Amino acid sequence: METTTKTAKEIYLEVKANPARKRFGFGEKAILVNIDPQKAYTRTDLFKTAYETDPRQLEYINELAKRFRAMGWPVVWTHVAYMESGEDAGIWGTRTDTPDSLQNIKFGSERSEFDDRLEIDEVNDVIYLKKMPSAFFETQLQSLCVWHKVDTVILTGGSTSGCIRATAVESLSRGYRTIVPEECVADKHESYHYANLTDLSLKYADVLGVQEVFDWLDAKG
Repeated sequence: METTTKTAKEIYLEVKANPARKRFGFGEKAILVNIDPQKAYTRTDLFKTAYETDPRQLEYINELAKRFRAMGWPVVWTHVAYMESGEDAGIWGTRTDTPDSLQNIKFGSERSEFDDRLEIDEVNDVIYLKKMPSAFFETQLQSLCVWHKVDTVILTGGSTSGCIRATAVESLSRGYRTIVPEECVADKHESYHYANLTDLSLKYADVLGVQEVFDWLDAKG
């Protein structure tokens, strides 16, 4: 095993500056999947479980969603919430039991609500409740991708080391070109964030600046 004294961020920036892998690239049509941008994870002023990496993250997500809608491409928002018993969190909800624990994001709670800064079209956008890390797991996301004949999945939200990574791995496994706009994902600690951006970029997805995604959408439009 290779060892290093470099930080996860330093390693990521080196990989970014000197890419060693061919890009998967964009395809012909994309779906935008915004993963769990709910108050439990975005409102740092309210909840200890929340985090912010790029202060313009939600602004960029709104702009991506706006452009997708203008093109008639699907926009998806996911969130997590659980029963009072927490049993629908399964084994994932057994490691801790504090007010901040995952399974204690209850239906109807403020923690389960989407961030008020998001611009969600409740008529035309698709909203999925998920229980596990991947946005594909036991949701209708795969069927939606097939219906819209997409070949590219663009992921935003959080966390980079958790639900973004899990969804990216499953997206690749299902044969989709997977794009992670760097400014649009966030995590609790920079070490987890950058280590997983490195791993994603080397294995499972194209980690790109959000402007490159905007430019591609402009060209497609």
